[in-house]
Amino acid sequence: MRLRDCKEVLEMSEFNIIGKRVPQKDAVEKSTGAAQYVTDLKLPGMLYGKILRSPYPHASILCIDTTRAKRLPGVKSVITFSDTPQIKFGPLVDDWYILAKDKVRFIGEEVAAVAAVDEDTAREAIELIRVEYEELPAVFTPGEAIQPGAPIINPEYPNNVVSHFKVERGDVEQAFREADLVIGDEFYANQVYQAYMESMACIAQSDGRGHLTLWLPSQVPSKTRMSYAKALGIQPRDIRVIRPHVGGGFGAKMEYDADLICALLATNTGRPVKIVNTRMEDFEAGNPRVPMSFDLRLAFKKDGTLLAKDLKALAGNGGRTVYGPAIMSTACYRIDSLYRIPNLRADGRLVYTNTVPTACFRGFGNAQATFALESLLDMAAHELGIEPAELRIKNSFNNGDTSPHGWFISTSGLADTIEQATQAAGWNDKKRNKTTRRGIGLACTNHVSGNRGFYRPFDGSSAILRVGESGQAVLIQGEAEIGQGQNTVYAMLAAEAAGLRYEDVTVAQVDTLIGPFGLGSFASRGTVLGGQAVIAAGKDAKRKLLAEASSMFNIPVEKLDIREGVVCRLPEQTKMATVAEVASHYMFRQGGCPLTGEGVYVPDTVVPDPVTKIGNISPVYCFATHIAEVEVDTETGQVKVLNYFASHDVGKILNPVGLEGQVEGGVVQGLGWALMEDMVTVNGKVQNPTFLDYRIPGVRDIGKIHVSFVETNDPKGPYGAKGIGEPALNPVTAAVANAIYDAVGVRIKSLPITPEKILAALEHTCML
Repeated sequence: MRLRDCKEVLEMSEFNIIGKRVPQKDAVEKSTGAAQYVTDLKLPGMLYGKILRSPYPHASILCIDTTRAKRLPGVKSVITFSDTPQIKFGPLVDDWYILAKDKVRFIGEEVAAVAAVDEDTAREAIELIRVEYEELPAVFTPGEAIQPGAPIINPEYPNNVVSHFKVERGDVEQAFREADLVIGDEFYANQVYQAYMESMACIAQSDGRGHLTLWLPSQVPSKTRMSYAKALGIQPRDIRVIRPHVGGGFGAKMEYDADLICALLATNTGRPVKIVNTRMEDFEAGNPRVPMSFDLRLAFKKDGTLLAKDLKALAGNGGRTVYGPAIMSTACYRIDSLYRIPNLRADGRLVYTNTVPTACFRGFGNAQATFALESLLDMAAHELGIEPAELRIKNSFNNGDTSPHGWFISTSGLADTIEQATQAAGWNDKKRNKTTRRGIGLACTNHVSGNRGFYRPFDGSSAILRVGESGQAVLIQGEAEIGQGQNTVYAMLAAEAAGLRYEDVTVAQVDTLIGPFGLGSFASRGTVLGGQAVIAAGKDAKRKLLAEASSMFNIPVEKLDIREGVVCRLPEQTKMATVAEVASHYMFRQGGCPLTGEGVYVPDTVVPDPVTKIGNISPVYCFATHIAEVEVDTETGQVKVLNYFASHDVGKILNPVGLEGQVEGGVVQGLGWALMEDMVTVNGKVQNPTFLDYRIPGVRDIGKIHVSFVETNDPKGPYGAKGIGEPALNPVTAAVANAIYDAVGVRIKSLPITPEKILAALEHTCML
């Protein structure tokens, strides 16, 4: 770098890399097919596992005969419950066994498993296992499951209620009595599948001394070791998790029972074993979104001031518990930090049903609740005669506010996103010049960037930046890149903080044997919590590089700086050395030990009190406004999305390309949920368990997406940034529902909003 180039870089911007459009770190690997996923990996001597799953939603297991399967040539292991450690476990509730003990609770529950020399042999062996069942009465909806006399799915929960969440602030009844408008209705957010490209998969290998290595497409590589160690009756230190490339997760790829089955088969055979779900298995025994019904009431003054919210929620847990309790509680109270509502009450129940277990999906309960809240707010705006945008701005949280649940909103760009989105959409003009069968609808959302209550032992992140003698830096951390572009952001942050070139930073594959304990990808936490640790590691590496350069050139540290991999002398910006030269000098002086920067970030978040539910759970909070413009065919009920406008408070734009991609992806996923996606289940059996029958959006289903950002530069975010993953999806369903109402005057309160529902509502309206 020439002297004037160094000066120009310093003068041009506060940042050298942040905010720039850079190529994704894994773009070449993925676009050329070189990226290795679990399904691509093959170890020497590897066997193939298959799982025998229950054909019944609820049944006692009378006996299992594995004799014929064991005799089949090529079969190396057949296991049932008696071959497992027989330990109850689970991420939140201990109601799992690795294989079913004495009864099955949903179609698809794991009953037995085999390992064989190839997949065909394993599949044939599964068919040779004979299981004698006695069918039991079953319940398939939460409403059925809580009725008196309903079949009991888990004897430890005799009313089928797994979790009951209650919270109340202020005087709700008094607020409703004094209100000028009380409005309420019922809403339903259905069960949908994450539709990631890579199905659930695992490779397990045992070293014969009790140590396991698992190759997993996991969102929580470090955390899985804790749950899996308990299930296997071993110590977490005896489990190593390696995370190759991941073909999407969207919340589904947390703890998964098939991983443990794979581990047992590997231990029994002494050989590596791979299990990969078919797409049908993923539908029938994966971890889809928690379906929820809401009975929601709101109270207002006539000027639009929100006085109170009263919510009753009923959620479907499925046959065993994954993360349903946390998701249900999130639906009950996360939306309370979107608008100022002084009087709040929520009562939520999570209920066992004889259906597929439900779990995390982008939005984590907040997406379901946002559909209900933002639909009802739109209804209230019409009743009050107030513009929907104005009603939301009036009640929005502002900088420095604290919500009734103790969430400190250091920065809120909610009002700004409303103004930005309505301007971009031409909201006022389109409202004034309304076109027949065309409508425009608005919805807002809030979300966290981390969740202190999710994992109680600690919150935060850590990272190590190793700078080698060639100037190449390797970032080692424990957070999980699952396709969202997190590693690209981390490389940018590390390069910015350390003064390196972006292209000189590589992000290492997560390996729990080598890297720090990372909580993983959930709660839109990766950029904020992981990013702060990466910055800290970069700054530490820079400090050490500058100290070494100071020693080399006998120049005070404060008169040196690093930009773009070059050590410059201040204030003249004279080039003194490259980072490679300084790192090499350090390494040889230290006997070959590379220069490493260590970074730790522990936020000042607060675990919610188990009784009061008060606690500041996230360092920063995200806000967004979405506007959908639709056209409805009143003859067919078909909805066409013409334009979609999304404005997000992102704190600070770190990676524009990644941000735009995340928002566009979230919008597309939300449009699928709003208009077409539905896991149709009859008597506990998924009727559409393939992409032939389960429709997800294609290019013809999506209108033009317009993305814009508000920068609030949150002091607690990495260089001011906030998370983006989940808020990109949360408001989509409500925005579409509100737009449909604006177009044809019918309010659809259950998802998905199908042509059949629209036609039925139009017919009902005509009859009235």
